[in-house]
Amino acid sequence: MKPAAPHSLLLSSLCLALCCLGGARGSRRSGNHEWKKLIMVHHWPVTVCKDLLPKMKMYWPDVIHPLNHSHFWKHEWEKHGTCAAQVDALNSQKKYFGGSLDLYQGLALNSMLQKLGIKPSINYYQISDIKDALAGIYGVIPKVQCLPPKQGEEVQTIGQIELCFTKELRLRNCTEPGEPRGAGGAGGPGLEVCEDGPAFYPPPQQTAP
Repeated sequence: MKPAAPHSLLLSSLCLALCCLGGARGSRRSGNHEWKKLIMVHHWPVTVCKDLLPKMKMYWPDVIHPLNHSHFWKHEWEKHGTCAAQVDALNSQKKYFGGSLDLYQGLALNSMLQKLGIKPSINYYQISDIKDALAGIYGVIPKVQCLPPKQGEEVQTIGQIELCFTKELRLRNCTEPGEPRGAGGAGGPGLEVCEDGPAFYPPPQQTAP
């Protein structure tokens, strides 16, 4: 089976985003910021929160433009943070980014994947095995998103893992019975819900010093 070529969008380090879904299409910018669930993305702001910067650079980097994180953080706040601000615990930049980091570190998703033997590799994993393993640990159904095979490739590439939360910041299923593939996701450009079957989780790309 031919390995996937490197993808510029692949999150080679484990990153996160705390996102919110509107109660209806087009309601993201409504005044009351209604939403149904929070999504923690394993995926892999220019801010006054200077005390958070070291952790943000480590756990929430812009892997596409690693030399300039501020544009990415600004996008995350404007797209997701202002929506999540309906919740008192997330209603400022510091609360949003700090709370997201606390959730991410509390989940220890990277460590859990390592313990399960799910590591970047030239081999491939079954998507069902990853979902079942994470559901066994967290007690909820995650959503795994992939980049589809490019020309000459045979297998999809894991792009991010979503863990979802209620407004009370409790874990909940990311998908419900009967929900169509791809519904309610926080995927970036080119990402879609993984097909059941094999997928690559490639090692990080080496960058020039």
